[in-house]
Amino acid sequence: MTIERQPLSSHARLTAGLLGLSICIASGPGHATNYPITPEQRETAQRVADAGVPISELAPGAPDSHTVKPGDTLWDISKLFLSSPWRWPELWGMNRDQVSNPHLIYPGQVLLLVKSNGRARLELARSMNSASAQAAGTTKLSPRVRSSRLEDNPITAIPQHLIEPFLTDAVVFDTDELALAPRIVATPEGRVLLTRGDLAYARGELIQGGEYRVFRKTTPLRDPVSKEILGYEAPYLGTADMLRPGREGPDANGKVEIVPATLSIRTARQEMGEGDRLSLVPPRNFERYVPHSPAQPVSGQVISIYGEALTAGQNQIVAINRGKQDGMERGHVLALWQAGRIARDKTGDKPQEIRLPDERHGLLFVFQVYQRVSYALIVSVKDPVAPGDRFTQP
Repeated sequence: MTIERQPLSSHARLTAGLLGLSICIASGPGHATNYPITPEQRETAQRVADAGVPISELAPGAPDSHTVKPGDTLWDISKLFLSSPWRWPELWGMNRDQVSNPHLIYPGQVLLLVKSNGRARLELARSMNSASAQAAGTTKLSPRVRSSRLEDNPITAIPQHLIEPFLTDAVVFDTDELALAPRIVATPEGRVLLTRGDLAYARGELIQGGEYRVFRKTTPLRDPVSKEILGYEAPYLGTADMLRPGREGPDANGKVEIVPATLSIRTARQEMGEGDRLSLVPPRNFERYVPHSPAQPVSGQVISIYGEALTAGQNQIVAINRGKQDGMERGHVLALWQAGRIARDKTGDKPQEIRLPDERHGLLFVFQVYQRVSYALIVSVKDPVAPGDRFTQP
């Protein structure tokens, strides 16, 4: 198929320049960090957005176009076009506002790479077939705004199956609030463990008809350097529905009678039991974001590997010691660094101890952000990642 690019009208150029590419991922509530932007900064950002990226920043062999397929992820497509995949906002002509509120992209749409004056932009394209074009075996493509929904779901930033459990299952609380949360106090017939469909009895402040997440005892997440507690990670066990409220009051004999609330276990990722804690299921929202580099220099360390492993490899999840209060955002791409080892220089007159330089050996993709902690997916890595490993902006 030959791709013939059509010249853009001024209106089409303006519209295409405002197109963004986004991700639609169901997640818990999140709030973007707001930074004050001066008119001069906004004007500069728009000029950068309009300019695209230097052609030298394109990946070797970047195609002129790509038809989005089911199963594509934004990260994979980013690597197809860019040597530095976190530069999508520039390639797509997105200013800062559009990074946090971009458009969706669907399978079946065509991404068209437009090169001009030593720079490149990626735009959505539509087929403009005519009888003559079909006869000539030529399909004309031009940038456009998508005007109708396609049947497929929008593409996701990174493989959805890798992060889906962490959007609901892996939860970090800023304080150890679960210690005071409602708790399961008894089970039918004294069972040790509960699973889907079982009844459970709980005490605490419960809401009639409420849907609750069930958690086990929290684990404190400590800063690798200061040892300060940054949050409390709570292993997610499943969900339960409140069936009947509990009550507490005098019985017929005037003695205080305590009757716990009755819940039904709706879902069970793990078996539950006495002492497990309950927290209301938060409203679900759809967070849209694109891969991008932090606007300011950032550095930090890996706190832990999810699942209690000692080291992690590609497509595994790590917790890092930076969050919303540090300017961390969903979609941030971070560079991983491995500390240089201590060696001895034996080549001189007197052996000396030296420390080799740190080596960059991978990339993180931040997908869940809490106040002081974030979860990130390892999207590429050369060597195993361990707690304490350093990260910076890419």
